[in-house]
Amino acid sequence: MSTAEIQKTAEHKMQQSLESFKSSLTKIRTGRASPGLLDTVHVEYYGSMLPLSQVANLSLLDARTVGVAPWEKGMGAKIEKAIRESDLGLNPSSQGDLIRVPMPPMTEERRKELTKVVRNEGEAAKIAIRNLRRDANESVKRLVKDKLASEDDDRRSQEDIQKLTDRMIIEVDRLVASKEHDIMEV
Repeated sequence: MSTAEIQKTAEHKMQQSLESFKSSLTKIRTGRASPGLLDTVHVEYYGSMLPLSQVANLSLLDARTVGVAPWEKGMGAKIEKAIRESDLGLNPSSQGDLIRVPMPPMTEERRKELTKVVRNEGEAAKIAIRNLRRDANESVKRLVKDKLASEDDDRRSQEDIQKLTDRMIIEVDRLVASKEHDIMEV
């Protein structure tokens, strides 16, 4: 493995960590409705547990309401029960074939709790990225030790990996600030 391959692998893994962080941010409620909030809800469908998006059409009805339209008539009650029993704190209501899921208004205290959760998620993402930097630097050092790369390659590679790490951490900080702004916005 060359230093360039190590850098490319590190960049790919850091990008995956960033995508995972973005995914976890979508699950944190901001007071506005988003079909992504229901991604974690699973519904029993013919003996197996399926994500809600695979048994119903999810849409935004307005800024604070998600609409869930089951693809089969008999699924409405099961979907409603699954949403109610999820840890999202949502209370769906049926209107014919459509299930309305209103987002309750958030209290100031809850907003502050959520900003702490966002910061903790951001810190975990930064730690993952720094660990990937460490692993990449160790791999390059092994190449130098085994005489497969020069000391100059080591130094250049470490600088490149550090620049990549800095770029990823800046992106994490930007995402955290954006999510905090969304949460605190009334």
